[in-house]
Amino acid sequence: MDIVEGDASGGVGARAVVAGDWEREPHPSDSLRTFGAFVQALREHAGLSRVDLGDRVRYSKHTVESVELGRRMPDEVFVERAEEALGNTGALRKAARHLTRGEAGLAAWFRRWARLEREAVSLCTYECRLVPGLLQSEAYARAVFEGTIPLRTDEELEVQLAVRMERQAVMRERPTVPFSFIVEEHVFRRRFGDAEAMRELMDHVMERSAPRNVTLQVVPLEAGLHACLDGPVQVLETPEGRRLGYSEGQKNGRLISDPKEVSVLCQRYETLRSQALSPKESRALLERLRGEL
Repeated sequence: MDIVEGDASGGVGARAVVAGDWEREPHPSDSLRTFGAFVQALREHAGLSRVDLGDRVRYSKHTVESVELGRRMPDEVFVERAEEALGNTGALRKAARHLTRGEAGLAAWFRRWARLEREAVSLCTYECRLVPGLLQSEAYARAVFEGTIPLRTDEELEVQLAVRMERQAVMRERPTVPFSFIVEEHVFRRRFGDAEAMRELMDHVMERSAPRNVTLQVVPLEAGLHACLDGPVQVLETPEGRRLGYSEGQKNGRLISDPKEVSVLCQRYETLRSQALSPKESRALLERLRGEL
């Protein structure tokens, strides 16, 4: 029987649960579907295609489609521009106040951590496989999803891409929460797409890590072996002052709540922080890698 670490109720316990209890993707929230249907009705009443509305609100056709199908939470900018483009009656603004987030598009084993992430008072992330999700450009995220096995349908891919991009809003919306990232240099050297896509990724990472509450450190290739070689890890602190960890592997993830285990993870992270390049040096490295493209 397959198991996943965690509590299916959405709590923070560390017991194992049957994977089937976690793996069923929930439907988008009713409020998202209702809002999306409202946008679609107004758009069609105005005689606009999704491409037309996308041009007017300065979002892609895919974003408009995701909103209309209830797969994506529209941000304030989208709501304001759509309001102006579709009659400026105030209806969309009022409807947007009642939106609630669904969880479609999140891996089953990641949902609890994503909820905790939105409330955390600090978040630390070490990655050795790929650019952390909170720092990924849209093209990079799309390439990651397109390369996964089993293959996804176009609709599934768009849902996951929309959720990945939406998840990044937590960094913009919480400017006083410290976000720390430590990433291996080889992650940024791994090619995808063409040179322009790589430059866009570098620009996106540097933009996302520019605010004062965000710290990005790169572990250079010459750093050698270090304390976090067991794999990627994340550690957060809850509003109650509790520290929790999360680790992920092939088709599974584990929420770590045992204080002793979390303490070890924090010690490893702090040790690696001292071995990585400083934020200033890390930014200089990324700029140099960008220039080499």
